[in-house]
Amino acid sequence: MKKCVFAGTFDPFTVGHADTVEKCLRLFDEVVVAVCVNREKKCLFTLAERGEMLRALYRDESRVKTAIWEGAAVDLLKEEGTPFYVRGVRNTIDFEYETADFYASRDLDKEMIELYIPSERENLHISSTLVRNCIAFKKPYRRYVPAAVYDYIRRKR
Repeated sequence: MKKCVFAGTFDPFTVGHADTVEKCLRLFDEVVVAVCVNREKKCLFTLAERGEMLRALYRDESRVKTAIWEGAAVDLLKEEGTPFYVRGVRNTIDFEYETADFYASRDLDKEMIELYIPSERENLHISSTLVRNCIAFKKPYRRYVPAAVYDYIRRKR
């Protein structure tokens, strides 16, 4: 069985993130979508809330496993028994960040295989930051997040 890990802060999970998971499902038998801690980010939603959003979104998809992870990505890969680490990229800034992070992680785990999945053109401008700003300024954001995530946020906020 081929499995990959797609990890991120997901504050909140967007349609761009969901598109990456859909592409992973075409390549892998199982996708672990892990909500992770990024100590450099101040999150709007708690780790538990972000996990709940993912579980609601993928409740009917048996090939998607959701997880909450507070450690290093290389340790998550070992825990899940896979070398495949998927990263979604929207632009050259994402690419440069992910590449630098990859080489740092690769120093810790030589078996790690990182896969970049480029964003679709219609999602290039969508980010969790955009969604958080829309929420803060009470602007529409429905088209930027999957329906289950939107419903969850509306119930909580």
